[in-house]
Amino acid sequence: MTVRSIRRLLPLAAGAALLLSACSGSATPAPSAAAQNTAASSAAASSQPATSASPAAASAAPAASASPSTGVAASAATSASGCPTSAPAPMAATDTATVTLSTAKGDIVIKVTGSLAPHATANFVALAACGFYDGVVFHRLVPGFVIQGGDGEFGRVPNVDASQVGTGGPGYTITDDPVTTQYKRGTVAMARTSQPNSQGSQFFIVLNDGAAGALASVNTYAIVGEVTSGMDAVDAIAAMPNSGEPDNAALNPLPITTATVTHP
Repeated sequence: MTVRSIRRLLPLAAGAALLLSACSGSATPAPSAAAQNTAASSAAASSQPATSASPAAASAAPAASASPSTGVAASAATSASGCPTSAPAPMAATDTATVTLSTAKGDIVIKVTGSLAPHATANFVALAACGFYDGVVFHRLVPGFVIQGGDGEFGRVPNVDASQVGTGGPGYTITDDPVTTQYKRGTVAMARTSQPNSQGSQFFIVLNDGAAGALASVNTYAIVGEVTSGMDAVDAIAAMPNSGEPDNAALNPLPITTATVTHP
């Protein structure tokens, strides 16, 4: 997919920007000027959420980079590893799953709900279940706003490509889902670029309720669920050293050791 995960923010209405990581990936919105009082702004021009409200900072939103896309067809094709090679079939609205991301800072437990975003939830669960996220780092850290990860193309230990991480994806993109609920602390959403149907594997976790305004002003980052346990681990990751504005690149990126999925 073409997701510049954490590059630069694209200018957006109300001072929000797509988070395009400093690689070339997907875009996440940037916090508004008000939100900047509680969140450090960042300028990643890929697929990460933007953290700044000025046009110049429109490169810090969560953005997903520009990895090759194979389209958005909802097929169930998989690779030899069992990971999808194209967009999985949508998750049923009545289905839920629990995704646990284990890290050296602790476990992050996420409740995924199909009714929130059928295409994005199915994709997130499928990638977690097949091991795609194992060893993949959180490459963008914006204190008070978001942490972003999920680039399994350029962000997997021990071969993290610092010049490209934030621009990669799973090799395909998925169909957009409408945002039907509010962003808040603990929200887990997909990073993307400003282009339609540009979500792939990169995702971000919201650190502060104050980020809601900036994210909602764009309102294109599909919400897949929320952290039900482990925000202390998320906060600890967010507090790790980063390069500062505009990219907020993690200086010692922490990997997800394993991702596991359970169903009710």
